[in-house]
Amino acid sequence: MARTGSARRCFEGKLVIVTGGSKGIGLAFSEAVFALGASVCLVARGAEGLEAARAIVERSRIGGEQLLETLACDTSDMATLRPLLEGVAERLGAPHFLVNCVGWSRPGYVEELDLAVYRRHMEVNYFGQLVPILVLLPSMLRAGRGHIVNVSSVLGFMGIMGFAAYCPSKYAVVGLTEALRSELSPRGLTFSVAFPPDVDTPGYREENRTKPPECTEMSKRGGLLSAREAADALVEGIVRGRFEILPGEASRVRKLTRYLPGTVRSVMDRDLRKAREAVRARLKGV
Repeated sequence: MARTGSARRCFEGKLVIVTGGSKGIGLAFSEAVFALGASVCLVARGAEGLEAARAIVERSRIGGEQLLETLACDTSDMATLRPLLEGVAERLGAPHFLVNCVGWSRPGYVEELDLAVYRRHMEVNYFGQLVPILVLLPSMLRAGRGHIVNVSSVLGFMGIMGFAAYCPSKYAVVGLTEALRSELSPRGLTFSVAFPPDVDTPGYREENRTKPPECTEMSKRGGLLSAREAADALVEGIVRGRFEILPGEASRVRKLTRYLPGTVRSVMDRDLRKAREAVRARLKGV
């Protein structure tokens, strides 16, 4: 992680809005920056979960002047979210950081997923990050500064069986962030996109309920980050001004997919064959 002094200078006294802030990476990140002296606004759908998250983040307070607020809203709902976020910007000024950690995954065999599942992935993972940006962009552009972080996934630069509905939504997040960086960096805004691998979060545990057994077998090789480890990587990436933030094994996988894409596909195909053989053998043994 970045040195505490550098991180403190980056976040102390700054306003940080975190979507998907009631659990997982969003909650861990909110704790981390609140402990560095930031003021934090948590945004998530469930009011009850937000109050529980607020109590957790509050324990990291280091100064009486820090603000800690919550907004209960579906971040893909522009009509509801706009007045809430605009109200925060009017009262407190444009946020220094918008960190979009909202996300959802429902894996399954491609032929078993109906169109509604594909649409929901785009609504949550893409529009759920796009809408807060569109709402806050005018205030950030008026201020002439602000750092926007979108959370994609290692499956935002590589595809894997079982995630045909999820991968496109995470690829879309990367394309959005690239386009925004190109257009808006001359106007004072900066951007990052994060590519976490598997992270031990409530969402990951829910995902495992529908994950095809081949995926479960293949994922055993990849390891599992804690939410705090992923959040620390986010903090470090922001402090160091990185566009691509690659926690854990994501850095190695990114290099391999970039420079040896054919080899990676061959290895993935081989691993899938082995996983299917292991699943069949296990079923025969039952």
